[in-house]
Amino acid sequence: MTAADQTSVDLTGDTLDEASTGTRDETTVDQAENLPVAVDRPVVSAGLRRSVVAASDLDRTLIYSGKAAKLGLPPGTKLRESPLYEDLVCVEMYDHKPLSHVTRTALASITRLAELGVLVPATTRTRAQYRRISLPGPPVPYAITANGGFLLVDGETDDDWSRQVERELAASSHPFAEVQQYMADTFRPEFTSKLRNAEELFCYAVVDRDALPDGFVAEVSAWAAEHGWRASLQGRKLYVVPVGLRKGAAVAEVARRVGAETVLAAGDSLLDAEMLESATRAVRPAHGELHEVGWQTEGLVVTATAGATGGQEVAQWLLDEALAVLGKS
Repeated sequence: MTAADQTSVDLTGDTLDEASTGTRDETTVDQAENLPVAVDRPVVSAGLRRSVVAASDLDRTLIYSGKAAKLGLPPGTKLRESPLYEDLVCVEMYDHKPLSHVTRTALASITRLAELGVLVPATTRTRAQYRRISLPGPPVPYAITANGGFLLVDGETDDDWSRQVERELAASSHPFAEVQQYMADTFRPEFTSKLRNAEELFCYAVVDRDALPDGFVAEVSAWAAEHGWRASLQGRKLYVVPVGLRKGAAVAEVARRVGAETVLAAGDSLLDAEMLESATRAVRPAHGELHEVGWQTEGLVVTATAGATGGQEVAQWLLDEALAVLGKS
């Protein structure tokens, strides 16, 4: 992906990170000149066998908006006035502005994971939103988007997987159109700024959390559960996602295809929990939805820091664990 490709915007919805409004404030990082560009990069084939895969959520796990990057800083700290600001490298442009970043140390770790051919991005973003990101290193052979709804193989949508997901959702979840209508009827304009559908697989709303009626999230969660869906409130976004739409299932499919016996996983939200639970070993940053509820699973590692430095720890942990496995292969 070139820098020019990144300015292509998915007009069906916002980026799923909190900075999706495109507004510019002190948390916006002006480091577009550091944007990694994929020029003449070696290709790691999806056909190669691997003993380990490292599946990772992206937003607020590996990559960070300016607002999310400073989660680990003392309250009231301005990002531009912290040493972290100079350490951030832009990996995504949105509306011609830098949006997502990693630290330079994380950049090196992600590059090495990609070179090893083990990195599997696993995101709730749509395919178009995912393609805005320019991760360093060679293009990854596998990527998971739409919370497991799509499996990209060498950058192209795997139609067999899409058909399998379609069958699973038809059997286990209420029809998408009816859920979309429920949200249109239920999410009132006084606390909802946007309603979005993600490739007709799931829905989300951008809400004013302070204006939400008491018990509203619990009410939506209960309705979703009765209809084979689940709700997840992350920052300003309330997602309603089919229970059959799971990152973990897509990660398991990648592991099956490449023959990996070890699955490493990283994530920060409740939509990542199943992926972390089903992994051989897992890590989460010390921030986000899982951290807020004190979520744990056997053998889970939690980073010592939050924000972009927590993401740096996540990337290094994935690399160290992958190298340990590969050293035994």
